[in-house]
Amino acid sequence: MDLDDSPWDDNATSLQDTEWSKLSSDFVNAGYREGITAGKEGALQEGFDEGFAQTGAPLGRNLGLLRGFSSSIASFLSSSSAQDLADRAQLLEEVRAISSALSNVRFSDIVPPDMQAIEHAKEHLEDAEDVVTSEELQEKRNMESLEDLMNRMGAAPSAKQTDRPTAEDVAQLEQRLHALAHTLGLTLPSK
Repeated sequence: MDLDDSPWDDNATSLQDTEWSKLSSDFVNAGYREGITAGKEGALQEGFDEGFAQTGAPLGRNLGLLRGFSSSIASFLSSSSAQDLADRAQLLEEVRAISSALSNVRFSDIVPPDMQAIEHAKEHLEDAEDVVTSEELQEKRNMESLEDLMNRMGAAPSAKQTDRPTAEDVAQLEQRLHALAHTLGLTLPSK
């Protein structure tokens, strides 16, 4: 008996063709989705690598070096080796002020705005207020707000409320630190 002669399967070829078309379509769609995902991941990784190399690493390294230098100078000035210095107390006060100011700097304070991301958001959203922030970013902002509140609570009543430090503030702190190091006969590496 031939398959075409079966009384139960009037149109077996048509059913096979339909199933094959659906299966083929599903695989093609899955392939497109995987390709798009791989492309997005590749572009995302490339963007991260570029941002890290051009912005994140240099800023973080410089801020870390400044903090390390200021701590080292403060440690030296606090040691018995620096007892002979005439302006020791004044120099120690200056380096502690610099160190304190550097400790209040966050990466988010000094990183330049990502203009490409801002333009992209403007293109795809009618109103900038509609931007939905990720849960992680919102949590970070909330934590920074709490840190700011805690710092204000611990401040003396007469202490004035200051804005967050900027990249220009960090540059001024770096100049002060270099001047202080020069006074001590030290040379700090520049950027």
